[in-house]
Amino acid sequence: MQFASVITGTGAYIPNQIQRNADFSGAQFYESTGAPILTPTDIIIEKLKNITGISERRYAPQHINASDMAAVSGWQAIANSGIDPETLDQIVVAHNFGDISHGATQSQNVPSLACRVKHILGINRPECIAYDVLVGCPGWLHAVIQSHAWFKAGMAHKVLLIGTEALSRVIDPADRNSMIFSDGAGAIVLEYRPAAIEEQGILGCCAQTHSSEEVGYINMGEGYQPGKDERLFIKMKGRKVYEYALKQVPLAMKECLDKSGININEVHKILIHQANEKMDEEIIKRLYGLYETNPPHNVMPMSIQWLGNSSVATIPTLYHLLKHHKISGHKISKGSVILFASVGAGMNINAVCYRV
Repeated sequence: MQFASVITGTGAYIPNQIQRNADFSGAQFYESTGAPILTPTDIIIEKLKNITGISERRYAPQHINASDMAAVSGWQAIANSGIDPETLDQIVVAHNFGDISHGATQSQNVPSLACRVKHILGINRPECIAYDVLVGCPGWLHAVIQSHAWFKAGMAHKVLLIGTEALSRVIDPADRNSMIFSDGAGAIVLEYRPAAIEEQGILGCCAQTHSSEEVGYINMGEGYQPGKDERLFIKMKGRKVYEYALKQVPLAMKECLDKSGININEVHKILIHQANEKMDEEIIKRLYGLYETNPPHNVMPMSIQWLGNSSVATIPTLYHLLKHHKISGHKISKGSVILFASVGAGMNINAVCYRV
């Protein structure tokens, strides 16, 4: 009997607090040198929208932390899958900054977010191990790859995989790039079980780390407004990230497809980390270019326009929305082939080919 790593449930926490582009109109942005940017703020905002596609993003309410969002999305995924939560073998939470309470300056990573989620969900079984994954924005997809390996090794059969982030608490209000980031959580239940159809589930994967000159492309750094704040904030060398992603991500996606034995024309949807609309579009164009063809219409659903970049939460949230018919003009069905891909701090890249 053939077994497969199959997604049986999905969930998401999408905050209700909407931060629109117009809400930044009173901001004063600064260069990394500390010099004020003299370009009118409205022009900066419009330029960012044209590049990234972001019109609005979501921020978590003050009383909600990353682990709280993770627990809500995780419970939805468990309910959607129909499993008994006490049968879970693992709870894995991908994030980058732990729990940062509103107004706080220090993140909390002890206990791990996964242990906090297990506690909030009231799961008692000691054999359900809980641990965190920190791999930049590709962390959630890395957890998928890791769990698939656990399944193959016979070490687990049912896992809850969550990506959660409250980036609004680590952004520098003086940095124009801060408008990119957002909060949220997404989750799946992944099970190792007999395949319902031939070649169902995870078909192949690819993971890479480039940490020579690329290691500092996304990091933590001081605020840009001189003398304003001594905290460290998330920082990004936008042009470096863009050029790196366009060069390396299509190659990794192709490697994943080739290892999976899937022809590019068999791919129904590509779910890529929602980092930058223009960048994602160009990555897809270059991927198809490696096969000397053009991307088909409507192959890449997007949520960045209204959800922004919530790091590890973007792909599981997007998959949840797609599965529940919440992305206009896009749908998947049994047998559909999906290519997941992500890129982020490290720099890390990964891809997973999956048949629904």
